[in-house]
Amino acid sequence: MQVTAQSKFIGLGVAGNFAGHLEQAGEAADFVAVQVQDKVAPKALFPFYVPGHTGQLGVFPLSEQAIFLPEAAVTGDEKVQIEPEVALWCELEYAQEQVVAIHPRAFGAYNDCSIRRPNANKISEKKNWGPESKGLAAQLLPLGGFAAGCELDDYRIACYLERDGELHGYGVDSAALDYSYFHGQLLDWAIDKFNHQQDEGPAEHIQGLLAQAGHPSYALISIGATRYTAFGESHFLQPGDTSCVLIYPGSRYSERDIREAIRTRQFGPDMSVLLQAVKTR
Repeated sequence: MQVTAQSKFIGLGVAGNFAGHLEQAGEAADFVAVQVQDKVAPKALFPFYVPGHTGQLGVFPLSEQAIFLPEAAVTGDEKVQIEPEVALWCELEYAQEQVVAIHPRAFGAYNDCSIRRPNANKISEKKNWGPESKGLAAQLLPLGGFAAGCELDDYRIACYLERDGELHGYGVDSAALDYSYFHGQLLDWAIDKFNHQQDEGPAEHIQGLLAQAGHPSYALISIGATRYTAFGESHFLQPGDTSCVLIYPGSRYSERDIREAIRTRQFGPDMSVLLQAVKTR
């Protein structure tokens, strides 16, 4: 299946669901005052696409082919990084205006491409700067359920940057099971945020955004970025680069297999692949 602007969904991300990522991204200080259930709990649910929104969040940002850098990134005033993640395509169940259940139906490779803006007031200010500022694989893989033993449990997240003909590890190759919150624990947390998260600090009022979007039947939820390699932590996107995010079954492929698949552009049908050319307008 493919997700388009006609799919009638809200786009949301989970902040702080992978140990160490916020610190590497320089964002840990943003969440000092955020109250969490336990020390490994995610910090907040943030919007990246809200159909019907009159501001920047109303712009459809997803592309399976390209990332267009913001103008300030070209001059060097802003820095942009890949954020490799698993995205879940979910059906939402409501009781009146409350979300009472989230049913993941498919998953795939996602790039929560982000501007590093230390002084941003909201997480979303770093996320959607226009068309083709985010990435979602053209092919999402079906998900029969989201409990222990589901299809996603066997999958890993790989991220590379292709620059000047060389492939560099950008994100630490990680198992989906390495997420801090996963399965039912993640869904229960997200339902609580849908219904109770307020407009406080870096977070936003999700229930109000759902209302703006007309209480859509679906949500694309990116469930958290992995840690960076030393290269990824210190290198930022430039025109001419290719961002590579792959979700692949670890029982069937090695990291060496994944590097070769990127080199040859030959990918298995059991992979979700997102290769984006980095460009300027």
